[in-house]
Amino acid sequence: MAADELVAIVDPDNNVTGSATRARMRSENLLHRATYIFVFDSEGRLYVQHRTFTKDIYPGYWDLCAGGVVLAGESYEESAERELGEELGITGVRIEPWFDFYCEDQRSKVWGRAFGVYNYEGPITMQVEEVQAVERMFPDEVLAGSLPYKFTPDSVIALRRRMSQSARA
Repeated sequence: MAADELVAIVDPDNNVTGSATRARMRSENLLHRATYIFVFDSEGRLYVQHRTFTKDIYPGYWDLCAGGVVLAGESYEESAERELGEELGITGVRIEPWFDFYCEDQRSKVWGRAFGVYNYEGPITMQVEEVQAVERMFPDEVLAGSLPYKFTPDSVIALRRRMSQSARA
C-alpha cells in the first residue's frame, strides 16, 4: 500500500478523468474506483478480514470483502483479481461480477464494483501489511448488527444491496 501508487480518478458518472497518488486521493478525498470481492465458503459464510491498524482508511475495522482501489490503467476485473490474490492469497477462482455502486462518506468518495466468489474452501494467505485476521461469518448475522465488530461501511452497503437483490430473485 504505497502512498505513491497511482489511482484511477473518475468523474461523477464513473468515467476515468486521470490519476493521482493514493496519498493525494486520500488527502483531497478525490472520487476514485474500488473493488469489493465477497468470498463465500460452501456453507454461505463470508471470509471477513480484520484490517490492520496501519490501513489508511478504516484502520482496525472488519472488512466483509477483499478489495481496494483500482490503479491507473487497470480495469475493475484486473483490480479484483490482483486484490484477491494480494489480500487473501486466492487465485485462479471464478470471480462473478455483481453490480456497480456509489458510496460516499466523510472519508471517501468511491465508485465500487462488487463481485462474488462462491464455495471457496481453499487456503488463505493473509497480506500481513493489511490483514491481521480472517474469520468466517454469516451475512445475516453481520447485517443484523448482532456481532460486536465495527465493519467497513462501504462493504456493508454493498453486501446489503446484494442480499436484498438475492431476496427479490
